[in-house]
Amino acid sequence: MADTLEFNEIYQEVKGSMNDGRLRLSRQGVIFKNSKTGKVDNIQASELAEGVWRRVALGHGLKLVTKNGHVYKYDGFRESEFDKLSDFFKAHYRLELAEKDLCVKGWNWGTVRFGGQLLSFDIGEQPVFEIPLSNVSQCTTGKNEVTLEFHQNDDAEVSLMEVRFYVPPTQEDGVDPVEAFAQNVLSKADVIQATGDAICIFRELQCLTPRGRYDIRIYPTFLHLHGKTFDYKIPYTTVLRLFLLPHKDQRQMFFVISLDPPIKQGQTRYHFLILLFSKDEDISLTLNMNEEEVEKRFEGRLTKNMSGSLYEMVSRVMKALVNRKITVPGNFQGHSGAQCITCSYKASSGLLYPLERGFIYVHKPPVHIRFDEISFVNFARGTTTTRSFDFEIETKQGTQYTFSSIEREEYGKLFDFVNAKKLNIKNRGLKEGMKQSYDEYADSDEDQHDAYLERMKEEGKIREENANDSSDGSGDETDESFNPGEEDDDVAEEFDSNASASSSSGVGDSDRDEKKPAKKAKIVKDRKPRKKQPESKKGKDPNAPKRPMSAYMLWLNANREKIKSDHPGISITDLSKKAGEQWKAMSKEKKEEWDRKAEDARRDYEKAMKEYSMGSKSESSKAERSRKKKKKQEKQMKGKAEKKGATSKSSSLKSSAKSMSESFKSKEFVSSDESTSAESKKEDSEEEGGASPAPSTEESASGSD
Repeated sequence: MADTLEFNEIYQEVKGSMNDGRLRLSRQGVIFKNSKTGKVDNIQASELAEGVWRRVALGHGLKLVTKNGHVYKYDGFRESEFDKLSDFFKAHYRLELAEKDLCVKGWNWGTVRFGGQLLSFDIGEQPVFEIPLSNVSQCTTGKNEVTLEFHQNDDAEVSLMEVRFYVPPTQEDGVDPVEAFAQNVLSKADVIQATGDAICIFRELQCLTPRGRYDIRIYPTFLHLHGKTFDYKIPYTTVLRLFLLPHKDQRQMFFVISLDPPIKQGQTRYHFLILLFSKDEDISLTLNMNEEEVEKRFEGRLTKNMSGSLYEMVSRVMKALVNRKITVPGNFQGHSGAQCITCSYKASSGLLYPLERGFIYVHKPPVHIRFDEISFVNFARGTTTTRSFDFEIETKQGTQYTFSSIEREEYGKLFDFVNAKKLNIKNRGLKEGMKQSYDEYADSDEDQHDAYLERMKEEGKIREENANDSSDGSGDETDESFNPGEEDDDVAEEFDSNASASSSSGVGDSDRDEKKPAKKAKIVKDRKPRKKQPESKKGKDPNAPKRPMSAYMLWLNANREKIKSDHPGISITDLSKKAGEQWKAMSKEKKEEWDRKAEDARRDYEKAMKEYSMGSKSESSKAERSRKKKKKQEKQMKGKAEKKGATSKSSSLKSSAKSMSESFKSKEFVSSDESTSAESKKEDSEEEGGASPAPSTEESASGSD
């Protein structure tokens, strides 16, 4: 017969909830490990008093009763496993695994029996139901009636909160059956009553979850948090773990208490109690017990009078009362020398602590992940910037945690830590091969094929090349790549064309109309220095030579189809992993062949870039010459337009003066003056090379004379 029996997907009934886990039976005893909390229940073989096999809702169940009255229930067994368990109990525990069926008559009248931590309601010799008294939160009595209230079960959609028992009166004198029933329940129930004085009190401690300042009263069996709005009573039996974590600023300390079941505030559940202390804050503490009681109860772990840092006193008292070890960070050190990593989880920023057996994140929301429940981890590039990365953890239950915005400098430290703990890394390649090479070549870090690190380096090179290309080709235009006033420039161009048209067409208008083009021309002159965005800046030149590929990429392109044919249906990710393995296993001589090809491709690329840059420079010089020529022509046209406007203005002034002097000049003087003005207009028309304007009325009159 085997020395051990192991069962997966077994459910343990604890306070009304069914906790999934693994059950192991060995010669030494029974061990059950909770998959959700990681808590381990160990029952020594010498403590077992009874074993019962019975049919339950989830198939078949096993009930174990110890000699001190504790009851453990495990469900989820198959009917065929009874013979195997029965033989094991006989051989190793010397117990008969009894079969007992529950009564299903549906009667509500029977007998109540108290056995250890269990209340059993029986009809005849068969039990109808059983109530673990540790589930009872309150017991009240009435006339011939006892009411039991239960702790709320957060994992179940529907919870049983209350049961009432009718206790008939008896003829016995001096014995009240209702009070006797209640006393039997209260002696074993998990009822928190603040009777007596507290062992010690810590005043006004800063609590992050639940948020606020609380007075913490330490009682022998529970912890009492008293705040301005809420009060919490926490039994020491609900404390799973204690953590003492240094803050990144090295001036504060976190003290974290993990709870199961959690404390409740309305619909909110707090699985962690987080206290924040300053290292500089000291306290002198005196326990409310005499020295003999302190020595007898705590066995030297505490003394009646103690002094020191506040966080040390709180953690020391909690460790002695809860009787659990305090977890502190291990040998991990980040880039800045701290034992934690700054990151973001969901919408809040916090600190991630790599521990010896898990990760813990504080503080909003607090998360504790054990190594044994991690399926794999993943290093991913940050979504917002390339200066950070994301650290993803997926558990065996399928839950995924993403810690984002981690500085790139922390990557090497975190990767080495995860690698040393032998956690599965999703984007590293074949895990077994990597572990062997790491052990065999402990000092050779470059032999490890780190896909993420290589990708980060390659992207960094590409970004540098892009930056160099853009700075060489753009010149002075880089400062104007972003134009918030682009629409204003379009309006200004239309305004310029209208101004030039009006200045050329309004030569023969009145003085007021002639002044408007001059004002518009002045505005155009002020706005002219704004440069127009070149069309070449809109996108990358498709005619530019393509960058050369590395030796690995050349080899991969040549062998991709071969890998696909050797592994039909392989995914892209698996293909990349397989290619990385083959490339790593390739001999140095074969790699040198592809290195030579990559070097030839690089030379060809440099030669093509030189030719491309020479061609682009000649094209840019031609464009510059044509732009200067166009600018010169526009300047000449503008000068002619201004000169023409000035000439028309002087001629109009002359004609007005001439009309005023007609009344007192003689005929001979008038005729000679008109001939002179006609000759000057003729000269102006010949200089402009265009047709002369139509003669005025005075000119036609003199011609007829």
